[in-house]
Amino acid sequence: MLYALTIFLSAFLLFQVQPLIAKTILAWFGGSASVWTTCMLFFQAVLLAGYFYSHVSVRVLAPRMQAIVHTALLGFACLMLPVIPSEGWKPGGGENPTLQILLLLSATVGLPYLLCSTTGPLVQAWYARREGGNAPYRLFALSNLGSMLALVSYPVLVEPFMAIPNQAWIWSAGFVLFAVFCVTIAWRSAGFAASHEAANDDGSEEPGFGVKVLWASLAACPSLLLLAVTNHLTQDVAAIPFLWVLPLSIYLLSFILTFDARGWYNRNIFLVLLAPALGGMAYLQWSDARLPSMPVTVGLFALCFFICCMVCHGELAERKPAPRHLTSFYLMLSVGGALGGLFAGLVAPYLFISYFELPAGIALCGVLAFLVSLEEPGQTWRQSAVSVSGLALLLGVGGLWVFLGKSIKDAVAGYPLVTRNFYGTLRVKEGSAGEYEGYRSLLHGSINHGEQWTHPDRRREMLSYYCPESGIGRVMSRHPKDRPWRIGVLGLGAGTMAAFGEPGDTVHFYEINPLVPQIANSHFTYLPDAIKRGVKLEVKMGDGRLSLERQQPLNYDVLMMDAFSGDSIPVHLVTREAFQLYFRHLVPDGVLVMHISNKYLALEPVVGAAAQAIGKAAWVLEADENDEETCYGTTYVVVAGSARTFEHAAFQGGHVPKPKPGVDTWTDNYSNLFRILK
Repeated sequence: MLYALTIFLSAFLLFQVQPLIAKTILAWFGGSASVWTTCMLFFQAVLLAGYFYSHVSVRVLAPRMQAIVHTALLGFACLMLPVIPSEGWKPGGGENPTLQILLLLSATVGLPYLLCSTTGPLVQAWYARREGGNAPYRLFALSNLGSMLALVSYPVLVEPFMAIPNQAWIWSAGFVLFAVFCVTIAWRSAGFAASHEAANDDGSEEPGFGVKVLWASLAACPSLLLLAVTNHLTQDVAAIPFLWVLPLSIYLLSFILTFDARGWYNRNIFLVLLAPALGGMAYLQWSDARLPSMPVTVGLFALCFFICCMVCHGELAERKPAPRHLTSFYLMLSVGGALGGLFAGLVAPYLFISYFELPAGIALCGVLAFLVSLEEPGQTWRQSAVSVSGLALLLGVGGLWVFLGKSIKDAVAGYPLVTRNFYGTLRVKEGSAGEYEGYRSLLHGSINHGEQWTHPDRRREMLSYYCPESGIGRVMSRHPKDRPWRIGVLGLGAGTMAAFGEPGDTVHFYEINPLVPQIANSHFTYLPDAIKRGVKLEVKMGDGRLSLERQQPLNYDVLMMDAFSGDSIPVHLVTREAFQLYFRHLVPDGVLVMHISNKYLALEPVVGAAAQAIGKAAWVLEADENDEETCYGTTYVVVAGSARTFEHAAFQGGHVPKPKPGVDTWTDNYSNLFRILK
C-alpha cells in the first residue's frame, strides 16, 4: 500500500503542477498556446532525466547508497518550495520565449519535478527488489491513473476555488508529504540486497538495440501526436484552453488501459480500427475538408487520437521486459516521449511554416503500425512484408502518405505569405468581392486579424471588426476636431486601428509577435498611410500589459484592448489588476475599449465585474454582420470613469453588462474559464 500510495501521489503532483505553473506564466508570454507546448516539452525532458537517474541509480549504486542520495536530493528539493515563479522572470520583450520559459521552469520546479518523475521506475524497482523480482508493471498503470485524475480535476475542482498562490502552497505541502513517503520506502527497501541480486539473476537477456529503438519509436509517436493534435485543435478548430487538457487526458488513459494487469489492448481489434482513425485524422486536418460542427470535430479527433495511442502504447505493453530490465524499458519510453515533444515543441515551430507536425505524426503512426503488423509467428519481417496482407498494408500506408503530402501542399497554396514562429502560424490571404474590390486578410490560425481593400481609393475604409457601426467605430467617431488624440492599442494585427488616426494624433501599438509588424508593413498599408497623414506611430514590442507596467502614465484618450491569441483573449488582460493599470494610463475622461467578440467564451460578465470592482462604468455595444459580409458581428465593452460618458449619441443602443451567476471578479490569482463557456 505504501508503494502504491507513493507512486499515486507523485504522479498526481506531477500533473497538478503542470497546469498550475503554465497558468502562472501564461500571462507573461502573451497567452499563446505555445506556452503550454513549451511547458510540455520541459516536463517531458525532465521526465527523461528522471528516468535516466532511476536507471543509473538502480544499475550502479548499492541499495543503501540509493537511499542516501535520494534522501539528500529530496531534502534539497524541499528547500526550493514553494513553487511560485519570481517576478524577475517576467520577459522584457526581446528574449527568446522558448528559452526563457525553459530557464524559468528549471529554476522554479526543476528539482521537485525531477524527483517526482523518478518515482515510477525507481519505486517499482525497489518493489521488485523487496518482492524478489515480482513484476510491478501494474504500478505504472496506477501512476498514470494518478496523473489523469490530477489533470482532469484541475479545471473543475482546483482552478475555480483556489487562487494561484494557495494552489502553489498546497502543492508544496503535498510534495513534502511525498518526500516523507519516498524516504521511508527508500530506507525500507535498502535492506533487501539479497532479493535484489536474485531478481537480477532471472536469466533474461538484455534487449537488443533494435528492440530499444522500437520502444522509443512507439513512445515518440503518441507524444508527437499529443502536441500536434493540441496545437491543431486550439489554433484551427476552437481556441479553448480546455482543449489543452483533453488530448493529454486521452494520452494518459491509453497508458492506464494498456499497462493494467488485465491488458485492455487487443491487437486484432485496434490495428483494424487504426486504418479509419489515421484516415479520419488525415482528412480532418486537411485545409479543404468539410468539417462538421466544432463539438463533433473535436470528438472525432479525440476518438482517432485515442486509437493511435492505444496501438502505440499497447504494442509497448506487449513488449515490456522482465523486471530486471524495467528501468531500461522506462528510460527508452521517456527518450521517445522527449524526442516527440522536442520535435513538436522546439524543432517544428522553426522548421515548418505551418502546423505540419500533425501530418508527420499521422505518417509516422502509419509506418509503425505497418512494422508491428509484420511480426507473424514463424515468419521473418521480410516474409511478412511480401505477403498479401503485408502488401495491402504497404499500399494503404503509401496512400496515406500521398494524401498527407497533398494536404501539406494545400495548406500553403494560394497564400502570398505563410510563416510561423513561437506564437503560431500567420497567413496572408487575398480575395475578391467584385471586379475592382480585391482585399487582403491576415489570419492567425483560422481567425481573421484584420482586412484591407487593395484598391488605393478604398484602403482607409474599415472592414471586419472595425466598421463605423462597431463599438470601436462609434468610440472613434467622437474624435474632437480641435485637438489631437493619444491612442493606445494592445494588439497590432494588420494595423487597422491606424486608419482612425488623424493628423497630429499619437498611436502606440503593443505587439508581442515580432512577425506581425513585418507583415503589417509589407502586406498592408494602414501603418505607412497613417504616417503619411501625419499620425505619430510607434510599435512597442512585448506583451502589452507588461509594457504598460514598466512605463509612466501615458495619458491616452482611448486605450483599445484588441489582443487575441487565435480567437482567445489572454486572461491576464481582463483581470481587476489589468483594469487598474489601464486607467492609470488614461486621461480622466478617457475610455477603455475592450474587444470581446468570441465564439466560445462569454466575456461580458467578466469585463463588467472587473469594471465594477474598480468603480468604473461599463457599456456593451454590439453590431451585426452586414449584408455584404465585409463587416463582422462584433461585441465591444466600453469602460469609462463615469456613466455620463455613455449619454453621447454614439453610444445609443448599448446596455450595461449582464452579470452571470457564479462569475466573480477575475484577478491575477483567480480566473475561471469553465464558468463562461458558451
